[in-house]
Amino acid sequence: MNSEGPVARSIREKLTGALALVRLEVVDDSARHAGHAGAREGGESHFNLVVVASAFEGLSRVERQRCINAALREELAGPVHALSIKALAPSEESTVR
Repeated sequence: MNSEGPVARSIREKLTGALALVRLEVVDDSARHAGHAGAREGGESHFNLVVVASAFEGLSRVERQRCINAALREELAGPVHALSIKALAPSEESTVR
């Protein structure tokens, strides 16, 4: 059973469609931000991502984040208030677990 909400599912689907993913972690961290600016009732406003993709080989950290932000443009304009991104090439994956 998948406990992801609709925003998390949309993030997963869009990143899967936009990048040749090796690994993707989508963690809704909204509960830690309840009562803060941008927090929505019901959550799904703050996310932590770990994205490992072959497309990131040779790209800078900023270029990688731009790729992710472009894929998630609609979510970032609406329900997502904050997004923490770890974007890695497969050769760097052992640096994050």
